[in-house]
Amino acid sequence: MKTTTAIALGFTLLLTSTASKAPDGWVPLLDKNLSKWRNYESYRHKDGYKGQQPTDAQGKPLTPIGYDKNEANVFSVVMQDGEPVLRISGEIYGCVFTKQDFTNYDLKLKVKWGNKKWIPRLNEPLDSGILYNSQGECGVDYWRSWMLSQEFQVSEYAAGNAMGDFWCIANSSADIRATKAPGQDILKYDPKAAPVKMGNGSPGFCQASANYEVPNGQWNELELIQVNGKSVHIVNGHVVLAVDNSRYVVNGESKPLTHGKIQLQSEAAEVFYKNIMIKPLDAMPAEYAQYFK
Repeated sequence: MKTTTAIALGFTLLLTSTASKAPDGWVPLLDKNLSKWRNYESYRHKDGYKGQQPTDAQGKPLTPIGYDKNEANVFSVVMQDGEPVLRISGEIYGCVFTKQDFTNYDLKLKVKWGNKKWIPRLNEPLDSGILYNSQGECGVDYWRSWMLSQEFQVSEYAAGNAMGDFWCIANSSADIRATKAPGQDILKYDPKAAPVKMGNGSPGFCQASANYEVPNGQWNELELIQVNGKSVHIVNGHVVLAVDNSRYVVNGESKPLTHGKIQLQSEAAEVFYKNIMIKPLDAMPAEYAQYFK
């Protein structure tokens, strides 16, 4: 009886400890063991990469590092102030991705930059990303590192990119209200503009409406709301982009892309994530429905 009571008490304490890390209704996704995630590593990409499979000195195609190997300790968790913090070194392109498939949810997390950068992005802004509605195998994109998905870009602000930008990954597609600034070719989110088709022969990138990133070294609060193929990118409390009609194209046929795993990119820059939590939704919250009318 004492043993049973002790086990029950221990289980209760575990639930209490876990619940204390996220508000009611939210499920924490990050722990010190990365128990809810797997990882994938592709290649050590070099300058001048053009989307082709890398080869060795004899011209023989190289195989990617693969799943769950974590070469160079690219993905690690440290405890800070009693909470887990995920460090992604960026040294090798790849990702951590959830074991679970998600649909219709609100995802929140915090992110800040480290100091390290790697080839081939030594002269580029710090970069990572949240890839959602991720399906299939890793390595199907241009960099041979990620799954088919949509991207909520996590990027250091610079001309042409900002935190919360959108990218099509592999053969994904979507509709975004966007316009081109005078004299520029880059599409930029504008909630008052007409929808523009993204991906599969059309531009696969759309810039966020504005930059709300905090200074390097501070934590940015990001939020992604995804319901039935409609998604909202939120940076430090500001809606910066809305994505509609999420889909992918196979043999010229469009198919819905409305659920999937969540990936966090390793993309040649050191980055830290914490307070990763998710809450299921039944419908798009009313305050965000206006972005799809």
